[in-house]
Amino acid sequence: MPKTALVTGASGFVGSHLAPALVAAGHDVRAMTRHPDDYDGAGTAVYGDVADTDSLARALDGADVAYYLVHSLESEDFEEKDADAARAFGKAAAAGGVERIVYLGGLGSDDETLSPHLRSRRQVETLLGDAGVPVTVLRAAVVIGHGGISWEITRQLVKHLPVMITPKWVKTRTQPVALDDVVRYLVGVLDHPDARGRVFEIGGPDVLRYVDMLTRAAAQMHKRLWTVDVPFLSPGLSGRWLALVTDVDYATARNLVDSMDNEVVVRDRAILEVVPGDPIGYDEAVRRALAARAEAERA
Repeated sequence: MPKTALVTGASGFVGSHLAPALVAAGHDVRAMTRHPDDYDGAGTAVYGDVADTDSLARALDGADVAYYLVHSLESEDFEEKDADAARAFGKAAAAGGVERIVYLGGLGSDDETLSPHLRSRRQVETLLGDAGVPVTVLRAAVVIGHGGISWEITRQLVKHLPVMITPKWVKTRTQPVALDDVVRYLVGVLDHPDARGRVFEIGGPDVLRYVDMLTRAAAQMHKRLWTVDVPFLSPGLSGRWLALVTDVDYATARNLVDSMDNEVVVRDRAILEVVPGDPIGYDEAVRRALAARAEAERA
């Protein structure tokens, strides 16, 4: 059944792909952005800013479901900002009669000491639903796709460094997921009654260490990457190193590095019962990301 879906972060990495996928599935899309006059993506642009409470009521007016895809990872005080934004958005969604919120969060076991980044993602899950709107959560690790921050770090490290100094976090296991699968799951849970108010873990078929992701990406890029272990490299130094070698800002790099000590693998495959289909493997996801980048550069 067609729905009216508000997509926050509609011009961002995931949102810019989700909006056209929802339109293709027959839904009416409202693309929430702080700059509606500049928006040229799928759906109807509406002004909204999670830091501007008054704007949320107007953006959510008439929406059946709201996709929450925003974060403040580039800020030093991102935990406080994200908590305030999630609390305000949940209240506005409840006041506007929204049936469901769908949130893309972070993968990681609840029984371990989570990094501030992943701890914030968990907090957002709770705060979005505090006002009473059911929240469907998809928890993902590294999303592989053109324009994604984590993927860009991988691609740029491989591109710029024939030899890479590797801190201890490169041995941490993760379960990357292709952008195409993330979008497919986000669309798939919209109408499914069994997805209401549930938490799902999503990932591709490959469980890899970060160093494995780097070397396999290098193979796809027809490069060879040599690594030198430096286990005592601190998160702060790792963040500054990433900011120096890539175009990711220091705050974002540091916040991501803090999370790389947490093993993030899928323990529950219930998503496949709700949205069936074989997930895309890491090598194919990398190939698609590189092809999308090449196409964008030609445009």
